[in-house]
Amino acid sequence: MSGHLTTYAQEKAVLVGLITQHQNEEQMAEYLDELAFLSETAGALPMAKFTQKLEAQNSRTFVGSGKLQEIIEYVKMNEIDTVIFDDELSPTQLRNIEKEVGCKILDRTNLILDIFAQRARTAHAKVQVELAQYEYMLPRLTRMWTHLERQRGGIGMRGPGETEIETDRRIIRDRIARLKEQLVKIDKQMATQRKNRGKMVRVSLVGYTNVGKSTLMNLISKSDIFAENKLFATLDATVRKVVIGNLPFLLSDTVGFIRKLPHHLVESFKSTLDELRESDILLHVVDISHQNFEEQIDVVNQTLQEIGAADKPTFMVFNKIDAFQYEEKEEDDLTPKTRENYSLEELKNSWMGKNNESSLFISAKEKTNIDEFKEVLYHRIKSIHAKMYPYDNFLY
Repeated sequence: MSGHLTTYAQEKAVLVGLITQHQNEEQMAEYLDELAFLSETAGALPMAKFTQKLEAQNSRTFVGSGKLQEIIEYVKMNEIDTVIFDDELSPTQLRNIEKEVGCKILDRTNLILDIFAQRARTAHAKVQVELAQYEYMLPRLTRMWTHLERQRGGIGMRGPGETEIETDRRIIRDRIARLKEQLVKIDKQMATQRKNRGKMVRVSLVGYTNVGKSTLMNLISKSDIFAENKLFATLDATVRKVVIGNLPFLLSDTVGFIRKLPHHLVESFKSTLDELRESDILLHVVDISHQNFEEQIDVVNQTLQEIGAADKPTFMVFNKIDAFQYEEKEEDDLTPKTRENYSLEELKNSWMGKNNESSLFISAKEKTNIDEFKEVLYHRIKSIHAKMYPYDNFLY
């Protein structure tokens, strides 16, 4: 399944987003930057960005007719392969835009699903991604998907008077049912594995995608987890036994979150996210060098709420202090300070350092403040272990 959607050669793409009452011009610029990063991760080359100010999406073509014409002209003049929209398109919007623009149209959801398909390595991740892809595809079927019937042999599979699209829908529904059965079996196996890990405190790394979780995992566990400057470098939950001082515990690295994470993916990956629900401590890793890190914190907190893990004891880890930059205000500048004008010391003395007593500022890449981080983590784990297993206290 994933092979049909994976991008094999670099395609030229343009990006499209809306400025609405819910997202201003500055936010839209940031969101399109993220969409560009997603596009590059998938293998596309973003050539241009188009934005329009509207109260709400055009129900027929997402943007207005004038803006759509602008996009059409640019696509033709520059031989663009793909137009990518920053929101999920309805089946009607998708059909209308594709018909008028005359090239491949993707929305944010389809793009993220494609990246997940490329990144999936284990059987579990592949089944989860394939299920999400089929559930996304089902309401959007057109004649372009008639190749699906050939996967089942075609002959004898079509009922009297049944159209190609109806056949394809039936094939996809059958495939979804089988994938769900596979997931149930795999989930049972994984639940058994989690039960057999013994009585150790479980700690999970959580955070927005590309904040340095895998780098921190490698540093603490001395393992070699795949880590790079791309979105969704980690899909499968990776669990390692770690010892700090005389105290062993389990540390897991899970898939990074992102704003507008497709609903189908959240549903499909719920079993992987069981690692978070069953953890005793969450290490919420934040990229403090990112200009919108506070919004990323909100996205992670909302996703944790959605999967039922928001009540876990959480330890905020502000990473990438080595990349933190700010613009110092002139003394005679009377305008209020903005996020860009706060120094790292001022941020440490803000709500992050004072109102949240479980927070640390580190650089996993440069190994800055890692000893302090380990010491604080050790005492948190020791406290939880003592409550869970009071008869083991002689260990300390």
